Amino acid sequence: MAPPILLGSQATGTFDLAAQRGKTVLLYFQEGLMCQPCWDQIEDIEGNLDEFRALGINQIVSITTDPAELLQQKRAADGIKTPVYSDPDLSVSRSYSTNMYGMMGESRNGHSFILVGPNGRIQWRADYGGAPDYTMFLPAANLVADIRRGLGKE
Repeated sequence: MAPPILLGSQATGTFDLAAQRGKTVLLYFQEGLMCQPCWDQIEDIEGNLDEFRALGINQIVSITTDPAELLQQKRAADGIKTPVYSDPDLSVSRSYSTNMYGMMGESRNGHSFILVGPNGRIQWRADYGGAPDYTMFLPAANLVADIRRGLGKE
């Protein structure tokens, strides 16, 4: 089962993973404000949403450790629609061990994607930000292909 997530933001409301039962949710744990490739990743995903929807993904949510108000400023400045939630104490990130795959040690997330199915179980996971490559951007087409392979939908 996917660990619980309950995070809030004034701009995007509350995200409760348990309330998403019946939907497939792609969680994107990223480094945050200092990582422009992480924001480029979100923009690339948004530009290719149909490919993610074709895989049955209903919602995409990003999680990082920066303050919520700064994240919302970045979303607004870049025109990003994807909800981005703050996990300042890394409690959610640690429950998914996503802070084990970044360039900044354990103090930040790397570049991890976790697909949670309609039953609340993790269906697929990839941690691209880990050593030795520290990949901070993956073209959406490659991400979709990796998810498809991981789900056995090739």
